[in-house]
Amino acid sequence: MPLDLNAEYNNRAMVPEHATIMGQWAADAAAYRGSAKGVKLNVAYGDTARAKYDFFPASSPKPGAPVMMFIHGGYWQALDKSSFSHMAHAPNSHGFDVAIAGYDLCPNVPLGVIVDQMIACAKALKAKTGRMVLPFGHSAGGHLAACLGGTNWPAFGEDEPIIAGAMPISGLFHLSPLMQTFVNNALKLDAPQCSRLSPLTWTPRRGLKVTAVVGGDESSEYHRQTRALVTAWSAVGAEMDEIIMPNANHFTVLAPLMDPSSSLTKALIALA
Repeated sequence: MPLDLNAEYNNRAMVPEHATIMGQWAADAAAYRGSAKGVKLNVAYGDTARAKYDFFPASSPKPGAPVMMFIHGGYWQALDKSSFSHMAHAPNSHGFDVAIAGYDLCPNVPLGVIVDQMIACAKALKAKTGRMVLPFGHSAGGHLAACLGGTNWPAFGEDEPIIAGAMPISGLFHLSPLMQTFVNNALKLDAPQCSRLSPLTWTPRRGLKVTAVVGGDESSEYHRQTRALVTAWSAVGAEMDEIIMPNANHFTVLAPLMDPSSSLTKALIALA
């Protein structure tokens, strides 16, 4: 029986309580924004209203530590950075500054523009802090975190690599299957775009440390996507690790990153 790709990629249908979880994200994010010290909101890295990041400095920063950059999901067509401020809490507690990145959404811009925006955001963080950047992101943000890991930085004016490591969470790395799903109603991807924008086919630098994370209860396609990235990038010299979070779905997979002492937080810190 053919795989039902619409069902495989319909995370909200698979998790009926998704609205409650996402509402809690927004509440936790607002609470952390209100309690964190020295926060700088809406720092522009580009010319559009959403091309901004929120910067959460650590109270006791580690000298020379990379800046962590969280990239939200929403199939590149929903959500915004304001629901994810709390993703800075655990890294902050370990001495890492964190930027929560915003970006424009499809169909207002094509996906290629969003990829370029995340490259511009990473470059801006490097220029502002003088430090490398460690992207971690969820779902569509997992795709974008992998894109940063696989970027040919000299082509973007950087003499040295600026990415310290990457943690894509529940990411999408092979985009062709999405052409056959409801997701593409807004993305309007064609075959050449899918090929060009799939980080599965990109070449990260040798030795780049990447930890790819997926929830144990996610669909078979999300598990395939994660295994495919680990296999492909291992073959070209990246140091890949895969974490399957038991009893976690596409939304609850983020919960451990709110806990400074969780195993997932420790894996993120280890990348740095």
